[in-house]
Amino acid sequence: MLSYFRFQNGRIEQHAEFRPELYTEAPEALHWIDLEDPTVGEATVLENPFHLHPLAIEDCLSDVNHPKVDDYEDYLFLIVHGIRFDAPTDKFETRELDVFLGRNFLITHHRGPMRSITAAREQCGKNLQAAMPRGVDFLLHQILDQMFEHYFPNLDSLEDKIQLVQVEVFEHPTKETLDRIFHLKRDVAQLRRICTPQREMVHRLSRGEFAMISRKAAIYFRDIYDNLYRIVDASYAYQDMTQGTLDAYLNAVNNRLNETMKRMTVVTAVLACLTVITGIYGMNFDHMPELRWRFGYLWALLLMVALPGGLVWYFRRRGWI
Repeated sequence: MLSYFRFQNGRIEQHAEFRPELYTEAPEALHWIDLEDPTVGEATVLENPFHLHPLAIEDCLSDVNHPKVDDYEDYLFLIVHGIRFDAPTDKFETRELDVFLGRNFLITHHRGPMRSITAAREQCGKNLQAAMPRGVDFLLHQILDQMFEHYFPNLDSLEDKIQLVQVEVFEHPTKETLDRIFHLKRDVAQLRRICTPQREMVHRLSRGEFAMISRKAAIYFRDIYDNLYRIVDASYAYQDMTQGTLDAYLNAVNNRLNETMKRMTVVTAVLACLTVITGIYGMNFDHMPELRWRFGYLWALLLMVALPGGLVWYFRRRGWI
C-alpha cells in the first residue's frame, strides 16, 4: 500500500497514487511517501523519480537489517526498529522502519502496520499535521518520537514478565521456568542489540552532523536521545534481572538436589544396616549361637528396627534431615 502526501500553499494534500510528475512539478513542496508492504510497482518510486542508491534500495527491501544511518549527500538513509511485547503470548517482536530523508521529501518503508506511521498518516489525511509544514525533518522527528514513546509500555510489560518468573523461581521452579528465563534473556539481548546503535544514531542526528537535519530540528532530536538513553539503561537493568533470576533458579535447583541427596543418604544408611544384619545371620557357619536360640529371630528383628531408628534419630539431632 502506498500513501502519498504533499504539502504546498499551506495545505496538506493526499493523493490516491503517486506519479513522478507530482514530485517534479512542485519542487518547492514537501513530499511524504509511505510504503507499507508495497507491491513491485509501488516500490519503483525508489528509483524514479528519486534515483536512490541501489545499495540503499537493497537494504530497504531486505527482511532484517541492523539500525544504522548512511549519508548519501543528497539524502539520508536510516534503519530503525520498533518493538512490541505481547505479554499473553510471551512473544517479543521488532519491526523495521526504513527511511529516506531528503531536503524536501520523506520516504518510509515498512512491513505491516506501525502505530507511529498510522498516527502521522491520519493527521496528514485530516490536514491536522503540525510537523510536516515545518519540514520533512520535523515529520521524521514526530514519527521517531512516537515510535520510541511506544517502547515504554512494552518495557513495562517485559519487566512484569521478569518479575512473574522471579516469583515462580522462588516458589516452585520447574523446567518450564528455565525455558521462560532463557526466552527473556534472548528478548533482552535483542532489545539491547537494536537500542544501543539507535541511541548513537539519534545522537548523531541531534548534534547537527547531517545537512538534511536543520539546526532547529536537531534540538528536538535530543529529546528522543534522552528517551533512548533511558531505554538502553533499562535494557542493562533487565539483563541484570534476568541473569539474577537464572542464578536464583540454579541455586534453587541445587538446594532441591541437596535435599534429595540427604534423603537418599538416610535411606542408604538404613538399608545398609539391614543389609549388615541379614548378611551376618545369613551366613552358613555351624557354630553360630543365635541360630538355635529360641528368641534369635525376634532378636534379629529388634536389631533391624533399633539400628535404623537410632540412625534416623541421630541424623535429626544433627540437623542433617
